[in-house]
Amino acid sequence: MKLAIFDVDGTISDSQNHITHAMTIGFEAAGLPAPSASAVLQIVGLSLPLAVARLAPEHDAETQARIVEGYKQSYKTARAASPAPLYPGAEALLRKLAARDDMLLAVATGKSRRGLRALIEYHGLERLFVSQQTADDHPSKPHPSMIGAALSEAGVDARDAVMIGDTSFDIEMGRSAGVATIGVRWGYHAPHLLEAAGAHQMVDDFDGLETTLLDLWEMSA
Repeated sequence: MKLAIFDVDGTISDSQNHITHAMTIGFEAAGLPAPSASAVLQIVGLSLPLAVARLAPEHDAETQARIVEGYKQSYKTARAASPAPLYPGAEALLRKLAARDDMLLAVATGKSRRGLRALIEYHGLERLFVSQQTADDHPSKPHPSMIGAALSEAGVDARDAVMIGDTSFDIEMGRSAGVATIGVRWGYHAPHLLEAAGAHQMVDDFDGLETTLLDLWEMSA
């Protein structure tokens, strides 16, 4: 069996509007000017406390905690009103891959367990992933803990797994865990950052991702 491990935000789901808005609210709740949208997108994939610490390094832990809480409340409200959409083509490919008898799917995300569950349930993806690893249970990316847990739950060796993501954190995490890495060009980090992090392959769209996965493992379509 092979294991394809997917990041979520910026890879499967286009949640940038939710993320940037929630971060703006979080900073406002702490009485601070909000960072630019481009700055916020550079920390997507990190666990929330670490992301906020990178965006507000000059502020103390109490202030950063207020930002985190403001973010959580805002994101929860936005998620309830309108969950983030999937990228066009994402669901079709996930279902196609999950239907194969030689491949398993997993998720490794900086989202909370509650946030991931809400997204998966809203889009009807509950049965697709054999392992769902979130920031609630692991150190932040790029620590390889999430991938290690996914490999263990799936019963797959690192040599038979690949990490797919849109940020340098995903690529660094995958390489640290000893799995192959595929960077996607449609997400939140510029492609050159993924290449600099050591992505083994880069893809432009979900059709290209399918082809790259099958070629990686010499599988037939």
